[in-house]
Amino acid sequence: MDKITRDDLYSLEKYSGMRREFRSRVMQHKKNRRLPIGPNATLYFEDRLTIQYQIQEMLRAEKIFEAAAIQEELDAYNPLIPDGRNWKATFMIEFEDAEERRRQLGKLGGIEGCVWLKVDENALIEPIYDEDLERHTEERTSAVHFMRFELTEADASALKQGAGLSAGISHERYNYTVNPVPSAIRDALVADLD
Repeated sequence: MDKITRDDLYSLEKYSGMRREFRSRVMQHKKNRRLPIGPNATLYFEDRLTIQYQIQEMLRAEKIFEAAAIQEELDAYNPLIPDGRNWKATFMIEFEDAEERRRQLGKLGGIEGCVWLKVDENALIEPIYDEDLERHTEERTSAVHFMRFELTEADASALKQGAGLSAGISHERYNYTVNPVPSAIRDALVADLD
């Protein structure tokens, strides 16, 4: 996928006028990019449109209009766009109650390394996570992690030919599998591949 440039972004004024429609389109698009794994963990798969939306919202919220500051946002967010051979996702551990969330994060140390994807009977695809900064310790994890799943040529080819996709988390205190990944999500992810 192509990276986003300043030419791809809307001015603050133009975005203000079209924000409701653009947001609605992005929210609809995101429905096929959200994969719950068990009751409290979700992978949100990013692509060019989801990242453009995040950039537009950041520019709007911070009232950023200067070229250098816009470029800083592009430099921060563009690495989250998959490159056609991988999938990039935001992994969130979600508990509504803040105190419960704090307790659970203390019990789920290392969970970010226990997430996996799998194409049919091929080897597990384990994530490369938190490349931006440390978000965990051995005893505790963060509620948000950034992940990159690198696919082999065999995985990508099999998916394009209709192979199934499964996902899961194999942590001693949080163990769930999604098999198969719903077809609408699988199809959206396959469309991201070169």
